[in-house]
Amino acid sequence: MTISLIARDLRESATLKMNERVAIMRAKGDPVIHLGGGEPKSLPPLDALTAAAGLLNSGEVRYTAAYGTPDMKAAIIRYTHDQYGYRPTLGMVMASGGAKQAIMCALQAILNPQDEVIFPSPYWVSYPEMVKMCGAVPVPAKPMDGGLIPTISDITMRMSSNTKAIMINSPNNPSGAIYPEKFIKDVVALCEKEGIYLIMDDIYNRLVFGGKRVTNPIACASDFGSDNCKMIVINGVSKVYAMTGFRIGWAIANPKLIEVMAIIQSHQTSGPSGLLQKAAIAAINGTQSCVDNLVMTLENNANVMVRRLGAFDGVKVTPPDGTFYCFADFSTYNKDSTKLAEFLLNKVMVCTVPGVEFGMEGFLRLSTCGTSKEIIEGIERMKWALDPNSPNELIIGQRKMVRDWL
Repeated sequence: MTISLIARDLRESATLKMNERVAIMRAKGDPVIHLGGGEPKSLPPLDALTAAAGLLNSGEVRYTAAYGTPDMKAAIIRYTHDQYGYRPTLGMVMASGGAKQAIMCALQAILNPQDEVIFPSPYWVSYPEMVKMCGAVPVPAKPMDGGLIPTISDITMRMSSNTKAIMINSPNNPSGAIYPEKFIKDVVALCEKEGIYLIMDDIYNRLVFGGKRVTNPIACASDFGSDNCKMIVINGVSKVYAMTGFRIGWAIANPKLIEVMAIIQSHQTSGPSGLLQKAAIAAINGTQSCVDNLVMTLENNANVMVRRLGAFDGVKVTPPDGTFYCFADFSTYNKDSTKLAEFLLNKVMVCTVPGVEFGMEGFLRLSTCGTSKEIIEGIERMKWALDPNSPNELIIGQRKMVRDWL
């Protein structure tokens, strides 16, 4: 059997692989704690569920336009005006089957083979593979100071004549960091000066803690909406509204680019599901208290996790500014994050995601999506497995675990 050169070079999504392993373990009855997921446990807004049920009961679930339904586009326009202070035209909006598809359509619309796309490290696990799927070259930009916050120098030193785009995710998955306003302004100015594309993955832009503010990229642009503007803003309902399974995202960009992206999408999947768009519209247009409640829960969970991680000798963690994650440096215990994650899953049934998958070896990404009780127990299990001063035995579920590896 032969497969394409592109397919041969792709790696499986580490986060989805972990989700699958956890599902298999739970089906066997293992009391696994999942600290690796990016999916809140809160239910989607009732407005969304009611709207979807109403359309489903009518039986009128049909094909939709490649750009999305008129009502969906109107809701996206409203959302953009509310969150960014900018009202895009209908021609600047495309709904997709999730923010991931919107990013993929954007990359396919702008990249040629051997073009380069720069993105700060740590980065979302799919960025490199999505770039490679276009025959292009991913260029991670790890901060020179070894931290989690990039500078404009980290970006410029990796630019070449092949640089076609820069991709920014703030608040960031996996670090939870909000990038400084100066950095965002500098990146926008750099892209405008050099005539390269800027993809702003804003999927977590409302999940921020402590009254912090995310820099509005549209406000930083000098010509957003014009035919020459090369900024693409990506968002969706998955994270903010806990609607991960609904797979509705969108892109805002200049009309010419959106037209090309919609053509690509029309041949990939046709238009996004009309049923799920109906739910997304209701979430966007409905009461927003669900977002506030989710932020409160996530912030409390993050505080619990950071405090518990503080009990480890040698673990370094920067409190997240937002998102669902803590990104902790466990290199004191094992510099190989893949081996460490496997060890924790096998020995104490705690699922984490290796930092190497995000471009930062020695780290683990820990999710704050679960309950505080799960977080506390999960961190306690990890500490028992790693700390030589812990007791020799631990009860997990109905099992007595005896530590024989330290």
